[in-house]
Amino acid sequence: MKYLIASMLAVALFACGKKEKLTGTIERIDPAFDALVDSDAKVEVIAEGFEWSEGPLWLPSANMLIFSDVPTNTIYKWTPEKGKEIYLIPSGYTGNIPRGGEMGSNGLTLNNEGKLALAQHGDRRVAFMNAPLDAPAPNFVSLGDNYDGKKFNSPNDLVFNDKGDVFFTDPPYGLPKQENDSTREIPFQGVYKASQGKVTLITDSITRPNGIAFLPGYKTLIVANSDPNKAIWYAYDILENDSVANARIFHDATAEAKKERGSPDGFKVDSQGNVFASGPGGLWIMNKDGKVLGKIKLSEAISNCALSPDEKTLYMTCDMYVALIKLRK
Repeated sequence: MKYLIASMLAVALFACGKKEKLTGTIERIDPAFDALVDSDAKVEVIAEGFEWSEGPLWLPSANMLIFSDVPTNTIYKWTPEKGKEIYLIPSGYTGNIPRGGEMGSNGLTLNNEGKLALAQHGDRRVAFMNAPLDAPAPNFVSLGDNYDGKKFNSPNDLVFNDKGDVFFTDPPYGLPKQENDSTREIPFQGVYKASQGKVTLITDSITRPNGIAFLPGYKTLIVANSDPNKAIWYAYDILENDSVANARIFHDATAEAKKERGSPDGFKVDSQGNVFASGPGGLWIMNKDGKVLGKIKLSEAISNCALSPDEKTLYMTCDMYVALIKLRK
């Protein structure tokens, strides 16, 4: 039987000498939610003062969280001992001509060998950082920067499969004038795969492809659509040649997007196939079949999240804040 229990969460913090609060509610919609989030879980702000935080990623080898501040072209790091520090500048735009807009890195991930890969808005590519994780330098190696000779819009998020190929989304958010930008070369928003220098189009039918991840086993690809008029997570079967079939709706949040701030954005999948997804009103938690188990509703827009290696802590990028919440007991 569906049930709902709400408990208030509040974290006090000081900004510019004024006390402010990031508030939220935990909504339990299905009993399975209790195995994922403790009933007394609290949201804790661990860093603040960003223009738009994105792409959180835990680096196990360095025992730290990194995340993008997209407009400032910066990646920050956070450790429990030192708090927030600058990790990498520039992160997504390495050109010499000054530009504004969402030019920095967005999504961040590790490949199967532990190398850092970035979705770079300003440089309009997906790339590896060619430097040790504990001694970064702005030196990048492109994994893909065009499709059929035309530059991407602004790669947004990325994920690797078990063969080491990278799948990524390409909405127009990083272009100064987005879909109306004069430098735009591709007339659609695609989902792509890059493998050994070859870029393949996976689908061009999603209006604003954003977050992307596989369910365990790499047989199902999920893509978030951040279009408020089609606020949908889509699922695809992955075939042997990495083409997709059986396109379907994983979950539709369009009704909620018309009433609450936010759309499907970045998300992560745990080892059991549970999906922790940015969505209207906060973070949605769904099972592997797209059933909503519960939500962490937040007073600020949430862009993305990351799980700790033991899956007991969830890190969330929420506009100017980065926060965490403890999960399993």
